[in-house]
Amino acid sequence: MPQDQVMRAARAGAVELVIFDCDGVLVDSEAATCGLCAQAAREAGMMVSDEDSIETFSGMALPLIRSMIEQKTGTTLAPDWAVMMQARFVAAMEKGAKPVTGVYAMLDAVRAMGLPMRVGTNSSMEEMAVKFAATNLGPYFGDRVHSAVDVGAPKPRPDIYLTAARQEGVAPQACVVLEDSLPGAQAALAAGMTCVMLVEPGKTPPELPGVLRIEHLSEFPAVLERLNGQG
Repeated sequence: MPQDQVMRAARAGAVELVIFDCDGVLVDSEAATCGLCAQAAREAGMMVSDEDSIETFSGMALPLIRSMIEQKTGTTLAPDWAVMMQARFVAAMEKGAKPVTGVYAMLDAVRAMGLPMRVGTNSSMEEMAVKFAATNLGPYFGDRVHSAVDVGAPKPRPDIYLTAARQEGVAPQACVVLEDSLPGAQAALAAGMTCVMLVEPGKTPPELPGVLRIEHLSEFPAVLERLNGQG
């Protein structure tokens, strides 16, 4: 990551809160959940392959996915479609949720810095409970997990991140968000927070001015140190 990018972000001030997205950042679940969305899309007549599912649906909340499918197919999905999909997600995560490579060491390093940590996700709290139980990530966050389903405003709206900052008693400009999707990064920027984006090696990241980028979770603690003027 270019040093000048970090220095520009660091001018906003010291980091007082780190907020994590969940899917693709903490829990390796996007292939499973996006695959289920692709399956549901095909059932409605929208042709999306499993191979293209992550690129198509990553970071999107179910209401937005529903709107996309309905617009593409000209059909109206069942009123309980989102509830049905959440049930499918929960069932899949009971068996398929895995930690993202390097997540425990990264979280231990952030915690050792004395920085509070929260999660802001488009997933439901029921999904989060299953994912964290399967990966043993719950102890890192306790009750500091925020769902856009409860807030009623999914990413790319900033509400979930602003809620996390408000409950911590921290100004948005003192927050750093770790994301991996375009809607999530847009939400962080709209909240006035510094955004670091985890980008898969070899993948072209979205063009978002001001977003810092890393390829591995192991890089994130060093970014926080530089933002705090320690590196």
